[in-house]
Amino acid sequence: MSKLGNLGARLHRGEIGYDFIGKRKIWYGVSILITITAILGLAVRGLNMGIEFQGGAVFTTPKNMSVSVASAENYAQEASGHDAIVQKLGDGSLRIQVAGIETSDATKIKNELAKDLKVDAEKINADLVGPSWGEQIANKAWQGLGIFMVLVVIYLAIAFEWRMAVAALVALIHDITITTGIYALVGFEVTPGTVIGLLTILGYSLYDTVVVFDSLKEQTKDITKQTRWTYSDVANRSINGTLVRSINTTVVALLPVAGLLFIGGGFLGAGMLNDISLSLFVGLAAGAYSSIFIATPLVADLKEREPQMKALRKRVLAKRAQAGSQEEFAGARTGAADSDDAAPAVVGPRDQSAARNRGRGRPSGKRR
Repeated sequence: MSKLGNLGARLHRGEIGYDFIGKRKIWYGVSILITITAILGLAVRGLNMGIEFQGGAVFTTPKNMSVSVASAENYAQEASGHDAIVQKLGDGSLRIQVAGIETSDATKIKNELAKDLKVDAEKINADLVGPSWGEQIANKAWQGLGIFMVLVVIYLAIAFEWRMAVAALVALIHDITITTGIYALVGFEVTPGTVIGLLTILGYSLYDTVVVFDSLKEQTKDITKQTRWTYSDVANRSINGTLVRSINTTVVALLPVAGLLFIGGGFLGAGMLNDISLSLFVGLAAGAYSSIFIATPLVADLKEREPQMKALRKRVLAKRAQAGSQEEFAGARTGAADSDDAAPAVVGPRDQSAARNRGRGRPSGKRR
């Protein structure tokens, strides 16, 4: 933990860092590939809509039923003429869900199930949802999602700027598409709990994005007055500075959701837990990814197209090139000075001969 804290501190101070912005095309490509896979899953398999959205009935049997889930599915399909989903609950009762039937047929189906399951029809509880009411619920869900998106864009445009609002909207659409695509591929049922989970993970996704955007806004207040960093450089430092915090918050949020999904839904067989926990788990992971690899690099791309940022980039690159030339020139001078200092220490035969010849023709006071 101490090493992780030191790493976070060094990332925040800019001592080390990963070039997220420079490698943004790689992350764009990965996101496009995942999004295409999700869209194909939606197109081929489609969403398994619950009875709350398409109408139907849910029959709950008494406790401690000895009938298997497979047998109950066959009984329900024969009685209704539609596909049925059967779950065995913790108390031994069976939850039989049949979608797409009229409420007037529910009594007949209930009686047929009672005969096949060998229980009293009065002991089977039936919850009915009409098709029109289910369609109304679906429309309300889409309206709520649309209103949420509009409010998010307006808030971010006012609090930050329109480029950040556009980037956040793209990241949210990315998260929704991936989450719904996973639902289509896995085949989980879409219920009101799923919609609640989607709205919840959009809030988490925005939280990570807004944290990075706030740091970026603070560090780029007077960016045009200096010639050391480009906008992309500052954006990259903002991501690195908040990276450990984003990872910590995401992991802490994913742990209880993973417990709901894999333990509550997988081992206990709780249907509602599956519906909401899968959307939370996939959405939290996708939201953390998009805030780092999609939203901020996209803002950097949009900002770098501004004339002021283009001029800043030219100045920064020119200064870096000049600094590099000066360092190269200084290095060359240092090398030349070292070679000049070493030259007098090298004594060759020619120098020795010249010195001896000069000494031979001189008169000496000792030899006359």
